[in-house]
Amino acid sequence: MINTSDRTLAMTLIDEAVAAGARQERACRELGLQVRTLQRWRKRPQDGRPAAVRPRPANKLDEDERQAVLMAVNRPDCASLTPHQIVPKLADEGIYLASESTFYRVMRAAGQAHRRSRARAPRKRVLTTHMASGPNEVWCWDITWMPSIIKGRFYYWYMVKDIYSRKVVASEVHEIEAAHHASRLLARACLAERTAGKPLVLHSDNGSAMKGATLLHTMRTLGVVPSFSRPRVSNDNAFAEALFRTAKYCPLWPERPFTCLQHAREWVMQFVRWYNEVNLHGSLQYVTPVHRHQGAEAPILQSRRAVYEQARQRRPERWSGECRSWTLPKSVYLNPERDT
Repeated sequence: MINTSDRTLAMTLIDEAVAAGARQERACRELGLQVRTLQRWRKRPQDGRPAAVRPRPANKLDEDERQAVLMAVNRPDCASLTPHQIVPKLADEGIYLASESTFYRVMRAAGQAHRRSRARAPRKRVLTTHMASGPNEVWCWDITWMPSIIKGRFYYWYMVKDIYSRKVVASEVHEIEAAHHASRLLARACLAERTAGKPLVLHSDNGSAMKGATLLHTMRTLGVVPSFSRPRVSNDNAFAEALFRTAKYCPLWPERPFTCLQHAREWVMQFVRWYNEVNLHGSLQYVTPVHRHQGAEAPILQSRRAVYEQARQRRPERWSGECRSWTLPKSVYLNPERDT
């Protein structure tokens, strides 16, 4: 509630602004006021609403009734129930004290508006952000389904990817989705990339295979730090999802389902070889993931930059601005919404 002195100051400022040529509505908006409020202040300089005597609501509970509600709430047989369960239970006993909403208001006023069962309050998962300034610092992994010729049966493609270079560092196909397959894949990837003794983060979704005890034990043994997406938010693992989309929409993807497990494994090996060594990745200024992973992209980009400069010098009239920038960012963020 604005006191009299603040009200007088506000009206004075508005009068000065109007005298200087401002519109009254705009001046009121700058002070967070409505024009009708200003009109009421001018009509009744002394606002009597704070000191007004208001009658007691007819439906307000008295102190005895409020205590009866609290006693009912805290009964041993009602201690773990919500008001929506307590009110019908009391009605079965021939007792009516108040409505469910009134029960909630009384409990809130008494400091008892909390979860009344053993279930924990829902926790808000914070978006996980990681930065990679070189290869083998942050990996992501996921599992996708590969259709078979038998309807309802799938093969499971396990994939580990480096977010800095976009290289697929490990990949396998199995008939089931299990944590022990993932743990062996991770161990093989760490051995191939020689990550022993180096800090490494592995990000994944919240699936059962991702949080299995076998995989978590393997990660602790290898010194890998686990990181998980928020529940039901696939975009938190965008690098893995993007690779699976590339695989399933590229020309290499077969038109017919996979005939057997060996067929699926051979196709994945072919795709990974193409993706790592042949594919000119759009997010890497069109160098291959292997070149980026090995640090061999600089000569390639320097050569392209020289070609563009020479072309611009030969025909400068065809260039309206600077040459294309063939530079790559020094750092890559996982979930960059919180890169600070």
